[in-house]
Amino acid sequence: MTDVGFASRAGVRIAYKVYDNPGKPTVVLMPTWSIVPSRFWKAQVPYLARHYRVVTFDGRGSGDTDRPVGAESYADSEYAADTVAVMDATGTDRAVLVGLSCGATWSVHVAARHPDRVAGVVAIGPACGLRVTDPEREQYAWDARLDTTEGWAKYNRNYWLEGGYDDFVEFFMGRMFTEPHSTKQIEDSVGWAHEITPETLADTTAGRLGCDGVVCESIEELCLRVRCPVLVVHGTNDRIRASAIGERLAELTGGSLVLFEDGGHGLPARSPVEINLLLRDFVDRIHPPVVVSSRRPRALTRRPRALYLSSPIGLGHARRDVAIAAELRRLHPSLEIGWLAQHPVTALLDPAQVHPASAWLANESSHVEHEAGEHDLHAFEAIRRMDAILVQNFMVFNEVVESERYDLVIADEAWDVDYFLHENPHLKRFAFAWLTDFVGWLPMPEGGAREAALTADYNKEMLSHRARLRRVRDASIFVGTPDDVVPMSFGPDLPEIREWTVSNFDFAGYVTGFVPPSSAERLATRHKLGISDDELLCVVTVGGSGVGEPLLRRVLDAIPLARRQVPGLRFLVVTGPRIDPRSLPRRAGTTVRGYVPDLHRVLASCDLAVVQGGLTTCMELTAAGRPFIYVPLRNHFEQNYHVRHRLDRYGAGECLQYEEATDPDHLATTIAKSIARPVTYEPVETDGATRAASLLSSLL
Repeated sequence: MTDVGFASRAGVRIAYKVYDNPGKPTVVLMPTWSIVPSRFWKAQVPYLARHYRVVTFDGRGSGDTDRPVGAESYADSEYAADTVAVMDATGTDRAVLVGLSCGATWSVHVAARHPDRVAGVVAIGPACGLRVTDPEREQYAWDARLDTTEGWAKYNRNYWLEGGYDDFVEFFMGRMFTEPHSTKQIEDSVGWAHEITPETLADTTAGRLGCDGVVCESIEELCLRVRCPVLVVHGTNDRIRASAIGERLAELTGGSLVLFEDGGHGLPARSPVEINLLLRDFVDRIHPPVVVSSRRPRALTRRPRALYLSSPIGLGHARRDVAIAAELRRLHPSLEIGWLAQHPVTALLDPAQVHPASAWLANESSHVEHEAGEHDLHAFEAIRRMDAILVQNFMVFNEVVESERYDLVIADEAWDVDYFLHENPHLKRFAFAWLTDFVGWLPMPEGGAREAALTADYNKEMLSHRARLRRVRDASIFVGTPDDVVPMSFGPDLPEIREWTVSNFDFAGYVTGFVPPSSAERLATRHKLGISDDELLCVVTVGGSGVGEPLLRRVLDAIPLARRQVPGLRFLVVTGPRIDPRSLPRRAGTTVRGYVPDLHRVLASCDLAVVQGGLTTCMELTAAGRPFIYVPLRNHFEQNYHVRHRLDRYGAGECLQYEEATDPDHLATTIAKSIARPVTYEPVETDGATRAASLLSSLL
């Protein structure tokens, strides 16, 4: 449960959030310099809140907290007093304070002045005013008029107030994240920096530096008064505040020091898994948790165990993964397979197979639906903006494999696990297999040069992960054949996608998860649906997410016109688990259902299908030899490039752009023509699940 409120002190309202966890120690995530709000802690809050009571608040000048005018309102002592006011307002008697940059300074102030309120301090990239020289910055006075705007000369009040603020922000955030491939962290921070005015940031800086008549206390003297445990964490490549500051802070407070080799200033965002684990270890040393007893079976006598992770973005992954799991269990009858999964994947599973920790997973499908517009899903950007969800879900996964023993982890496009295992290879305790049906992030035309650069950077990071840390994956399995891989490049000066994939993946062939029905079985399915022998059936479905609702409505608009062109045409509209059938209009000759058992058999028995451009449904129709129209989501790189390439190779389906589908006459005519079109598709492999299971079997 989250409680949102305000503490008031000296006429300033301070916005806070409490993530309650009754009976657990409290962790206060301190504000940092007002250039970013408390949302900076987005990768830490979900994980910590499962184990502790967590309090965050926006420092004065940022987020939802007031912005008083004048440097005196932003002295270090004011932020420290605000911290105590928030603790009082939230009923927090004692807490571990975690501060980044300036927040470390304010944590020291509180710990020195209120030792009974602070159980421990974690200082990450501390920007304390310790007597540690920094010639690169010190050559420029912050409040002087300078004749240059190069480098740290941008860190200047006059430059900010006279039009140079945007330039400074770009410079500063680039220095904050020195690690390669930090585009998302920089982008977030630049966006947050523009939520505060240059005037307010100038006041916050003047107060912290002791300008405009503000008197600053000696931080060295305060450090010597700290009596609680202290952990200092600093990146050795911190280009905002050198790691020598962290080393000096640890020395003065008697704290322990952890240096992140080649790490920058924004460690909580750039190295979230390691920071989360360090924080939990520190808090648990101060507040030892209750020890839960467990049994450890002997390795040679216990049954082999596998943990299956299946992407919840749609139902396609789940169906193929269930088929692969069944084949794997056939090869290893004693194998126990558990699933760390969320809706809609869980709809296809026996609840007893679903790990209880699945309840802690953040919902990826909801995020995707939130990102979608009218039949428009910028898939690459949606994945980028899912960064906090991916951290949260990896932390759940890591706890599961830390507390239980698994011989094999199978990840079907579980992006969080694959990425963070490469970032933290020491956390791998099992054989790890990666499954996917596409390789390569590709830019859409609307994204322009920016998206082309971003997708290339993401691809380059993946390529460097695989080149440097090949042992992280024990198997990389492509669900398809080499010809299904797009003949495109990862980006400028990067390899060709197909050539690289052939060298780095095994190929299972496509996995449909079912055998296409015979003619008699098709007829039986149609009769079960109430379709007579002289009627034609068009099935309309949009998968397991809620993104497809606009397409359903466009088809419903065209149904009366299509039925006039094709006598005896009936429609079955299947909304899926995340669209309420009652929200859609009714049409004559049309049945609308939320769920149809064995939908793949219904699709295999129709005369025509109208679907989105998702791979699974399109390939099921291809395997069954049914005519279909597919309408790719706009800006969805996978559907518009990877899926379309594969369908073109099979000679399957008719691609219709959504703009064409919005015209009821055009859509109705396309339906009428397609229902009579003969099918001459290339055959689809039928042994994909068996081949995939055989590749996985070797890891057991």
